[in-house]
Amino acid sequence: MGAGVTGPHGTLLEPTSLRASSGELLLVSGPPRSGRTALALLLAGRLRPDSGTVLRNGRRAPAELRETVAVVDAPGVTEPEGSVELREVVAEGLGIAGRPFGGRAVRDWLAERGLRQQAGLRFERITPHCRTRLLLDLAREARGVEALVLDCPDRHGGEAIRWYSAAQEAASQGYAVVALCSPHTATELNHLPARIGTDNDEPASPPRTEPSADSAPSADSGSF
Repeated sequence: MGAGVTGPHGTLLEPTSLRASSGELLLVSGPPRSGRTALALLLAGRLRPDSGTVLRNGRRAPAELRETVAVVDAPGVTEPEGSVELREVVAEGLGIAGRPFGGRAVRDWLAERGLRQQAGLRFERITPHCRTRLLLDLAREARGVEALVLDCPDRHGGEAIRWYSAAQEAASQGYAVVALCSPHTATELNHLPARIGTDNDEPASPPRTEPSADSAPSADSGSF
């Protein structure tokens, strides 16, 4: 039995069992309305499971999950407003991460990524792969973050391999990374993913990128 969530009008997330570890990227697929964002929030300790449990290093620790797991680009939750300028998105992200977020700090941050000239561009005009890379970078600015849950970057279009490579890069730096996507995108990536609503005790995953000794949370009866 996996971890599941029930809302006031029915099931938000069918019981799902999966495991993510430091230094690994885990792809998880589910169709629209399968509870992808609910799973992201569940893994980050922001939503309480109605069945099963979410474990971090083998124990229940919802407060630690909230401190160490970042939900990236979740629709209606952590997704930046599209009409906001890129510099404002970066300033807010740096501020939330506890980093300097004044004009100079933002300009330097963008310059390091070759994006200083795009500072005034509306965020909705940023290319999909650049958007995902930026948001992953901002999430990693927060001290104590050990895991990243990327919520359906494929909804923005573009080549899936571009954002997938950005997620792999984050995993190579020791983070546990979970990337949620549609079944179609998983097929496009030629990757057998873990699936929402399924017991994924041994999901197919890409080669390890020097994982650390400690595992990140897991969601099965439940682990993330």
